[in-house]
Amino acid sequence: MSRPPSTPTPPRRRTGTSLAVLGALLASSLALSLSPPAQAAETLLSQGKPATASSQEGEAYAAGAALDGNLTGTRWSSERRDGEWLQVDLGARKDLSRVVLTWEAAYGKDYEIRTSDNGTDWRTLRTVTGSDGGTDEIAVSGSGRYVRMQGVTRAGGYGYSLWEFQVYGSDGGTTPPPTGAVRVTGSQGDWQLTVGGQPYTVKGLTWGPSVADAPRYLPDVKSMGVNTIRTWGTDGSTKPLLDTAAAQGLKVVNGFWLQPGGGPGSGGCVNYLTDTTYKNTMLAEFGTWVDTYKSHPATLMWNVGNESVLGLQNCYGGSELEAQRNAYTSFVNDVARKIHAIDPDHPVTSTDAWTGAWPYYKRNAPDLDLYSMNSYGDICGVRQDWIDGGYTKPYIITEGGPAGEWEVPDDANGIPDEPTDVRKADGYTQAWNCVTGHRGVALGATLFHYGLEHDFGGIWFNLVPDGLKRLSYYAVKKAYSGSTAGDNTPPVITNMTVSPASAAPAGREFTVRADIRDPDGDPVTPRIYLSGNYANGDKRLVDAQWRATGNGTFAVTAPDKLGVWKVYIQAEDGRGNAGIETRSVKVVAPPVSGTNLALNRPTTASSYQAQYGDCPCAPGNATDGSTTTRWASDWSDPQWIQVDLGAARAIRTLQLVWDPAYAKSYEVQVSDDGAGWRPVHSTTAGNGDIDTIDVTATARHVRLQLTARGTGWGYSLHEFGVYS
Repeated sequence: MSRPPSTPTPPRRRTGTSLAVLGALLASSLALSLSPPAQAAETLLSQGKPATASSQEGEAYAAGAALDGNLTGTRWSSERRDGEWLQVDLGARKDLSRVVLTWEAAYGKDYEIRTSDNGTDWRTLRTVTGSDGGTDEIAVSGSGRYVRMQGVTRAGGYGYSLWEFQVYGSDGGTTPPPTGAVRVTGSQGDWQLTVGGQPYTVKGLTWGPSVADAPRYLPDVKSMGVNTIRTWGTDGSTKPLLDTAAAQGLKVVNGFWLQPGGGPGSGGCVNYLTDTTYKNTMLAEFGTWVDTYKSHPATLMWNVGNESVLGLQNCYGGSELEAQRNAYTSFVNDVARKIHAIDPDHPVTSTDAWTGAWPYYKRNAPDLDLYSMNSYGDICGVRQDWIDGGYTKPYIITEGGPAGEWEVPDDANGIPDEPTDVRKADGYTQAWNCVTGHRGVALGATLFHYGLEHDFGGIWFNLVPDGLKRLSYYAVKKAYSGSTAGDNTPPVITNMTVSPASAAPAGREFTVRADIRDPDGDPVTPRIYLSGNYANGDKRLVDAQWRATGNGTFAVTAPDKLGVWKVYIQAEDGRGNAGIETRSVKVVAPPVSGTNLALNRPTTASSYQAQYGDCPCAPGNATDGSTTTRWASDWSDPQWIQVDLGAARAIRTLQLVWDPAYAKSYEVQVSDDGAGWRPVHSTTAGNGDIDTIDVTATARHVRLQLTARGTGWGYSLHEFGVYS
């Protein structure tokens, strides 16, 4: 019920089968102490946390550069005046033991170290006078959520500049994870996961950052009330992640990837009936890593495969699909048996994205300890499907959150209508309520996704795109920890509109408007992005060309490429939070005044494709007034296309709307009789999209003589407009 077998799987940000081998972050070395060093039990609290400052010398010297762990390459630098400050938000009140300031040549001679619980009311922990720069290591005693370097007097004529601002202390709750065997205990409908005999509910997130970034981001994950992270691949590069997780008191669902995964492009179409080489290789590989990590304190369970029962539909059909699904789940059972033989102390599960997979597991994989399901908009339906299926094993949700691209209705431009930030946050709250509502059966969840990608999929699902916390981040934190009291939360964007939403002329401005408010009263910085995911398949978010026109209204320049684009407003509060809202805009050819003399007139060409993809692509498609049809030539040079206007007509403008297969070099020719041609325009620098060409001519026939293609394909025009 979570997703029917005929539905494509979602575009998600995933790790691959193998994790990249990356070095762990190194702790910085310190020098020149103003007092004895703190005890070894302390933790670096500040690295990667949100930072703000009274000023910055330029974009390259922002506050966050002093909290990124780079002691020699990046720095914060203030404007050239006394009294400037830099502060860090630790995310919660912490017991503080020491502050280390690594100064650039522009240092503070006199300054104070202050702390605050709310970012407004400050207490002075230490006053420093007569510093000589270099590295100042300052012992402090006290607690607070915010820590500030408050400059008093500079040492010279420059501002204040810090390579690093490091705050140490007790993380308050960072304890080793529970140890001992992990068991699924209890009986039908009254199960429980236990670790070392103690009850354990999975309060988790899927993990997106690199292994090297684990020391930077796992403390934040821990602060959300999370106790578990999930991965999709386990190999030799996994150990640093497990080590960091254990240091933060976190457990890990260690994944093993099996082909084909959840959808096209996930990797390969194995024949599980006949490919014994692949199956033996996977059994040996998985067994190696189970043996390697079975005693690691961060290991919670093993998860074999991800969405492959569903994904096999992309490889097979009919009775063969049925046979492959049975063979796949039988192989999963072989893996589970091998894991149990190596490691009897950790459960084995297998994930799919369709509860219709569960009958196959029930029939063919009795050695699984529990099931797992990826489910989003219909997550509450998993409970009823479990009841209706008469299953005898509990389950966990291994991905969950708001409705995905494959579940929402289309908007007016015919693309999936992405939920608002508010609705996404509500989706996480609902997901957790559905999990906890199935008591004794649903043993927890790893919701999707603690990821950093700032692209089409990242904006849809990531809690921290580009490291910025969203409403969904705080919804998960409240679900897991019970409270977000005292947190500074993101700006809220409502009532976003685009005008004209379905007819924005390419290269010209359209209007975006939204109500933007910050619940904490912080000043908000808006940014505007565009994504061509639906127009050209590019999932990146690119900076738009835009200008603010007041009252939450922005004039945004449309791309040159026709099609449906996504426009995003990102409102940042300077405290590491962002509200992000998106709508679609359909980019169309700019209107041309006058009459299209070529519309529905006889059109001929040197060649056309009779069948390929969306073809036949006859010449007349370029003069039918529709940008959804096209003429396409053979894949060779030269080619031509021409239109007969019926009589000699005065011509003022041509508009060419290219398909991605465009002309780099071409000439516009006119003729009175269709035999003798004279040029009126030429270019060798065509770049596709739309060419609007001013001409002055009188003729009956108009021809494009195409001499050099811009791609390896032929030439293809959606529209060949000739205007009087």
